[in-house]
Amino acid sequence: MEKLWSFSSRSNSNIVGTDKLEWEEEEEEENNLLEQLDDKIHLSQVLEDVDYFLNSVTTPNSSSTDEVPNCVVLLHKLLESMIDKYNKPSRGTRIKFGRDPEIYKSFLDAVERIFKLSITSSLGDLYLDRTSSILEKAMFILENDICALLQRPKSKIYRSTPTPTTKKSASFGSLQLHFQLQDERDSLRLNNQDDDDDDDDGDLLPNFSLQELSIMNNITTSMIAAGYHLECCMAITAFRRNSFKNVLRKLGYTFLKMDEVYKMQWDLLEGEIVTWNKVFRHCTNVLFKAERKLYDSIFSNQPSLSRTMFGDLVRLIIIHFLNFAQAVVLTKPSPEKLFKFLDMYETLRDELEPIIVLMNDDGLERCAKDLTHEAFETKHGIIKVVVEMFYDLENSIKGDNHRIPVPYGAIHPLTRYVMNYLKYACEYKVTLEQVFFQYSTDQFISTTDHYHYVDDHNKGTSTTSKNIPELDKTLEKSPFVVQLMRIMDLLDENTENKSKLYKDMALRCVFLMNNGRYIVQKIKGCADLHESMVDDWCRRKQTSLKMHHKSYQRETWSNVLQCLKLDGLHQQGNKVSKQVLRDKFKCFNSLFEEIHKTQSSWMVSDEQLQSELRVSISALVIPAYRSFMGRFKHYLESGRHVDKYIKYHPDDIEILIDDFFVGNATSMPRRKI
Repeated sequence: MEKLWSFSSRSNSNIVGTDKLEWEEEEEEENNLLEQLDDKIHLSQVLEDVDYFLNSVTTPNSSSTDEVPNCVVLLHKLLESMIDKYNKPSRGTRIKFGRDPEIYKSFLDAVERIFKLSITSSLGDLYLDRTSSILEKAMFILENDICALLQRPKSKIYRSTPTPTTKKSASFGSLQLHFQLQDERDSLRLNNQDDDDDDDDGDLLPNFSLQELSIMNNITTSMIAAGYHLECCMAITAFRRNSFKNVLRKLGYTFLKMDEVYKMQWDLLEGEIVTWNKVFRHCTNVLFKAERKLYDSIFSNQPSLSRTMFGDLVRLIIIHFLNFAQAVVLTKPSPEKLFKFLDMYETLRDELEPIIVLMNDDGLERCAKDLTHEAFETKHGIIKVVVEMFYDLENSIKGDNHRIPVPYGAIHPLTRYVMNYLKYACEYKVTLEQVFFQYSTDQFISTTDHYHYVDDHNKGTSTTSKNIPELDKTLEKSPFVVQLMRIMDLLDENTENKSKLYKDMALRCVFLMNNGRYIVQKIKGCADLHESMVDDWCRRKQTSLKMHHKSYQRETWSNVLQCLKLDGLHQQGNKVSKQVLRDKFKCFNSLFEEIHKTQSSWMVSDEQLQSELRVSISALVIPAYRSFMGRFKHYLESGRHVDKYIKYHPDDIEILIDDFFVGNATSMPRRKI
């Protein structure tokens, strides 16, 4: 193609020597030239001649020239004209690129040549300054356009799963702890299922079109090639950070400072912890993956830069999550906070490792190392607090010195609390095994980066790296099981001490049976707790319950049965003394009525234990009474007021025994014989 311009139309030496008037005259000549040739020329021709010029000045052995070709001047004018058009207000949108792909491509092609001209040494200072100025204006436009693209909210709505309403943790000794904890755990499971449904929804990445992604990719490529990579990265980083944080807010997450977390009331902080767990898992399973795709699309020609920018964003978000957890750790520990801390520990354990592995695979070793260190410090803090909570539970049991016995020998609130607490703690058995093992291991390892845990498919076992010394093979129980058994022993001791508050020895036995049966039933009803306590412990507890049962029979019914013995009944000649017989029946009636009145108000809530006690009483009393009455009642039937002495039929006794241990004193019906 024949060139329209010569390379000798401008001279650097002449330009340098001209005064202001001469420069203005040349400026006017350039404008006239542009107007005259506007209908004849195309940008592609100008770019071709600029390429020819650039090639000529960079070819080896090419002679240096002080002349500036017209094509450079025209390129300046054409690009400035395009910049002026792009800077004009546009209706309905802030985005200037993409409406005309051909013009858009021409603009980037012109920017590429301007950049090449800005680094050539064949232009004088004045033209170099002008070239650099135009380049800077073009970069400013590209930066604004990519920001406008990133800011435009043409995206799917991030569905926010409502944070469940959390109930205030039960105080120590609350009778409702069982139900509260159950409701809370069920609610958490349902919310986790909702998360899974959200994950199945697929791409929650802001829904940029392929054209928009292509535009952003071309802009970043152009800016980076022109040496404006810092401005490009800073603009994208700022917008994506703000966008990511807005998504987290839509999910219900609040960006709290550490001192705000520390000062927050626990009932409010519980809700924040639930949200923290949900959002953390959503980030690692959905949002980070979507963000990675976006960076890879925008920086497809710069994979290393894409990985670095993505890693910086992830590190920023993860560090904030860890700061929240570290602030929670600083709050005052108490046993009822255990489950929230374990939830946080499990989230860190399950979700951080894949992120750190990804960082290492992407060559971001420093970022991975920082996250590893921060994650360990956070988990280590949680571990210490969790163990302290079990120590606090021990101290709470030891310090429960109330001197008022529970009415009617019922189950002590402390027994209910501790057993429900341990039952639900064992739902985290795998985690607690790891926590207590690591805590015990820390007594031997002073460094903080030599070990990790592997959850063996939730089978309740933990394996360690080869750097961890193995536990003593003679130890058959894990540190967590040892802790459990220590708490159970303390609870037994406390229950035994509480039983001594009852003056009635029989009621003392009922109290011990009530609490002992409750403990055994809770252990048997929880597979993990039963596995931890082993059958031998349960057998010993059952043996203890049988002993209390026998003691109850002896303390309650030995005097009653004594009335039915033959001692003193026969006088000389083996003759039955009617007066002694009357006294024996009267004594039996009096004792039985008193026992019925008293023990009908006693409480045995376990139906099986209640039935066992009644059956044993019937087996002990009714045969003896039936035998005694059948043998001697005819001695009194011939006299008057026989019903005054023989008040009850054996069947009546059996019916009255069914009134025992219902927690309600009843009047005694009376049946005439």
